[in-house]
Amino acid sequence: MSVTDPKARLLLGLTFIMSMVFATWQTLLNNFVVEVAQFNGAQIGILQSLREVPGFLAFTAIFVLLVMREQTLALVSMALLCVGVALTGYFPSVLGLYATTVLMSIGFHYYETVNQSLTLQWLPKEQTAEFMGRALSVKAAGALLAYGAIWLLMTGLGWDYRDMYLVAGISGLMMLAFLIWRFPRFENPHPQHKRLLLRRSYWLYYGLTFLSGARRQIFMVFAGFMMVEKFGYTVAAITGLFLINYLFNLLFAPAIGRFVQRVGERRALTVEYLGLALVFTSYAFVESATLAGALYVIDHLLFALAIAIKSYLQKIADPKDLAATASVSFTINHIAAVVIPALLGVLWLTAPSAVFLIGTGFALTSLLLCRNIPDHPDAETPVRWAPARLRRRVPPNPT
Repeated sequence: MSVTDPKARLLLGLTFIMSMVFATWQTLLNNFVVEVAQFNGAQIGILQSLREVPGFLAFTAIFVLLVMREQTLALVSMALLCVGVALTGYFPSVLGLYATTVLMSIGFHYYETVNQSLTLQWLPKEQTAEFMGRALSVKAAGALLAYGAIWLLMTGLGWDYRDMYLVAGISGLMMLAFLIWRFPRFENPHPQHKRLLLRRSYWLYYGLTFLSGARRQIFMVFAGFMMVEKFGYTVAAITGLFLINYLFNLLFAPAIGRFVQRVGERRALTVEYLGLALVFTSYAFVESATLAGALYVIDHLLFALAIAIKSYLQKIADPKDLAATASVSFTINHIAAVVIPALLGVLWLTAPSAVFLIGTGFALTSLLLCRNIPDHPDAETPVRWAPARLRRRVPPNPT
């Protein structure tokens, strides 16, 4: 699918909006909750767990699709994300932040679920990883716009958190209105199953997805929080880190997509998990603010290789399973994500290093699993080895 294809341009446009709005929320969050809402480690852990509850319930998207097209659900979800971010600065209390975070998160996770489904349905298999790399580049561009605006408006002009959140949300809604006006409804090439599905032959994909959710929460919640709490990073410093992260993605994400396409999912994920194991172990013992920032950048860059999990699913799945599997996979991804921030938030109060060593364990377990991906995975050979009951194939086009 070329970027001149209307479907590709719609997907990339939605990716840009999502990234711009969510990056604003994410970048300001740690400083906002510490400086304004006076959160401690346990409270930020609970907030992040609540943020992941809609992700845990992402399987319900398949029921919404009984009454709403996937493309429509993507647009409605994006609107909810924008509204939730716009309201964040107006409720700087524990309950207020919990409420706006859940609203924002409902939009974010439903959008991400449907976006994954549409991407895998609309893209030919031989182009998926490369397109996802290009989408990461567009995502980086949206985030860079957000970070530039934060630096200019807050650092340069003295805007407060409330103004910044409001402008980000309203800007996202205006861009979304343009996309709704600009693009028609597209027909999906494969009518999707509108029921929950768990396929035995997808077990390795489910396992990798579960561990990815657990591992990513440690990065998103505690790595950023460490920068503020332990090393005293300001809003400007945190924004600078994110600028570097997304500048790297802008420059290298398309090449990462081509790398996954060329070497295959097993080798790409092996590189990611080895790197993440080293990074998480280093987080546990780092005492230098500069080194911690460098680890944060490397961590973010390695996560770009996770597009290999999605391209692996596309190669092994029945095309009619993609919407249902995307919904279920987001729930699987968030089973650990709902529990881990709250539990590790309590552990953080007494043993911050242990939080990151647990992340090392998740990375090494993922490494063992990914080595079971074949050189050329497909519906007939989804794994290199499995017990007989997990190798059992589902007949094509089940009814």
